[in-house]
Amino acid sequence: MNKLAFGQNPNMILLLLFAGNLFSALDRFVINYGIVHISDDLQLSASSTGIILSVFFLGYAIMQIPGGWMADRFGARIVLIVSVFSFTIFTSLTGLAWSFVSLLVIRFMFGLGEGSFFPAGAKMISVTIAEEKRSRAMSLFLSALTVAGVIAPILAATLLVSIGWRMMFGIIGMFGFTIGLLYLFLLKPRVGSTRGPREVDSLTEVPAKGSFIKLFKTPLVLSLMVASFAYGFISWGVMSWMPTYLVQERGLNLISMGLLQMIPAIASVAFYIIAGYVLDKVKIGREKWIGGFSGLGLALFVYLMFHAETVTGVIIYQTIIPIFSAALSTIIFSLPLKYLPEAIGGSAVGVVNLGMQVAGFIAPLTIGFVIDAFDGSFNGAVWLLVSFGVVCFIAFMTLKSGKENFMTENTQTIPAVK
Repeated sequence: MNKLAFGQNPNMILLLLFAGNLFSALDRFVINYGIVHISDDLQLSASSTGIILSVFFLGYAIMQIPGGWMADRFGARIVLIVSVFSFTIFTSLTGLAWSFVSLLVIRFMFGLGEGSFFPAGAKMISVTIAEEKRSRAMSLFLSALTVAGVIAPILAATLLVSIGWRMMFGIIGMFGFTIGLLYLFLLKPRVGSTRGPREVDSLTEVPAKGSFIKLFKTPLVLSLMVASFAYGFISWGVMSWMPTYLVQERGLNLISMGLLQMIPAIASVAFYIIAGYVLDKVKIGREKWIGGFSGLGLALFVYLMFHAETVTGVIIYQTIIPIFSAALSTIIFSLPLKYLPEAIGGSAVGVVNLGMQVAGFIAPLTIGFVIDAFDGSFNGAVWLLVSFGVVCFIAFMTLKSGKENFMTENTQTIPAVK
């Protein structure tokens, strides 16, 4: 297969998207493990640590809607390339931080650089993957996060022990630069709609004026945005503080913690692939029930995980949690691609993902303050996490899925800027 054919093949495009999402997740996950050393070196309190873990998501959230709009307006390829090179630079700069303020600024800029990657990747899926396969494609795209969850614990633990947190970020930045070059030279999507030759060419057309604003009035988008926020609060809250919890509350060292965290991460990969396949087969309207009860299931097992009597119990419950996480992620991010016009796919996913990334900013920060307020105990934080499972359930119960949400009027298009 020559370079052009490689870059135009939908499966190869999905492989490149997977690789990019894997790296984008990896460089954002390792700080959850490195923060133990970073906090010691920079003498950070739990509240300050929470701020550092949260500020990335502030920048990331800010870029969700602009990133989706740019992908719709100028094409997903250029947005993906710029995003990869941008967040690679700030990943490397993380290792040069000399104070709380400098680290705060670098992580915020890192979030800005990475923020447009996910909506642009979703846009690329919407215009290169057939509609009936988009849940599977999205689940594979999202599964990169779980693969990163397999790699990050042991990679971070090994590098932290051997070369320290500063060099760790520099090495990871080098890998990101390689991904950027692959996108630059190999990512060449074919211009053509996935819905057939009579449909509008989604790679060269954008929605007419007013279509973007209409997203905020669309019941499907609004319900998914709330569900995204609730799920994101639980997901990012647990992910950000779990390494600290295992080290401080359960007495694990970094290497043991890294090895144990690979178990639930490996399970997640399988669950994401299964979720995408199953959800492509689910009839319209039934997604709400799967999503709603997945939210409740997630809350239940988070509670059981933090209250397990042994470390083995913690890992068992943590391994079950991805069943619900995979279903929630796939539903939340694939429904806009399946039930809304291709031309606004990037914008729609950006709006929905805004909820999750705002939660990503708020959750680590809030949990840090709650832990301080409870004199170092995680009990208050656990109940806070559980409450958002109920919010997720309510959001899905209000979900109105189906194309009638946006396509009640005939969407017009205008030529995109080349």
